[in-house]
Amino acid sequence: MPTLLTGLDRLLCEPDLRQPLHGRRLALLAHPASVSADMTHALDALARLPDLQLAAAFGPQHGLRGDKQDNMVESPEFFDPQHGIPVFSLYGTVRRPTAQMMSSFDVLLVDLQDLGCRIYTFITTLLYVLEAAASHGKEVWILDRPNPVGRPVEGLLLRPGWESFVGAGPLPMRHGLTMGELACWFIREFELEVDCTVIRMHGWSPASAPGYGWPTGQRGWINPSPNAAGLAMARCYAGTVMLEGSSLSEGRGTTHPLELFGAPDVDARRLIAGMHSLAPNWLQGCRLRECWFEPTFHKHAGQLCHGVQIHVDDSAYGHETFRPWRLQSLAFKVLRRLQPDYPLWRDFPYEYEMDRLAIDLINGSPTLRQWVDEPTATPGDLDSLGRSDEDAWLQMRQDLLLY
Repeated sequence: MPTLLTGLDRLLCEPDLRQPLHGRRLALLAHPASVSADMTHALDALARLPDLQLAAAFGPQHGLRGDKQDNMVESPEFFDPQHGIPVFSLYGTVRRPTAQMMSSFDVLLVDLQDLGCRIYTFITTLLYVLEAAASHGKEVWILDRPNPVGRPVEGLLLRPGWESFVGAGPLPMRHGLTMGELACWFIREFELEVDCTVIRMHGWSPASAPGYGWPTGQRGWINPSPNAAGLAMARCYAGTVMLEGSSLSEGRGTTHPLELFGAPDVDARRLIAGMHSLAPNWLQGCRLRECWFEPTFHKHAGQLCHGVQIHVDDSAYGHETFRPWRLQSLAFKVLRRLQPDYPLWRDFPYEYEMDRLAIDLINGSPTLRQWVDEPTATPGDLDSLGRSDEDAWLQMRQDLLLY
């Protein structure tokens, strides 16, 4: 596998790349996983370069340095005493940069590690800063990073009218793009007139084992958000994120968040058997294991839960066959069949939305929930809808691929 250089690494080690930035005020949008090859945070690494002038920084959800553990916990603005610059929060009193924030810089550097899933709010923040840059005549540079789950595509496209902070546009659940490629898609999709430069990676091999998108053995994993605890979580996330809209625990408060699910009143053994019976082809590329766990916080805290862990880190993992969105959808469907009256869908304020169910916001329409709740709906029905949307997206993204 060739040595990976991220967009940040290239900016740090190639002075010619930095030349257009000389004499201009720079801002950095970053999070805890925004690090160089030697594990230096992007803010610190860029501040060491005498030919660059950092004027401000921005933090997305969970903060610039990763200070907030749970969802919907806002980060405050603060003044960084070491670098002498303001650090603005895009997950606090605002989620879109204000005119005052935009006036603090000339060029915005975006260095965000994504998980390859539409739900991850860093994608929406990327759109918001591109829109703000277009409105204020600012330049944006995307310092590209790997999509750790590679190129596979899965899930329904978000439907018109279902845009939210967890759904920036008509993307499938797994989009298979890097942040740089997503920026190009946003600019095209929303017809943004913005000067955007993508600093491409060197040596990214999304089809190469064992990482299939993540440079296993070259880069250590740093959580881009507190519960993104490793590559296994990233692989499962396009399915297990739907658990946030359910009453089932997604494993927050355990050492394997978003790799397992369950509840005190679920029979995981029957659930796994039902999944194998109803749609065994949706369970390829992984192992399912019955487990017990007790969350220390969040849903069912302090209660013993019977659950299922999804294993995607051994020889059973199939990069092209593993389909987490279908797997988790199937788990919901089987639970509904086993316990028709189970209070599956959680009704609570979700990412600043008060009037729509979280499960619908996550899926970009009510289609998935309606399929689960309709007794006569079959796996083939959902599969047909999914394949149609996936094929359309594969065609749409073809000319966006930079690698």
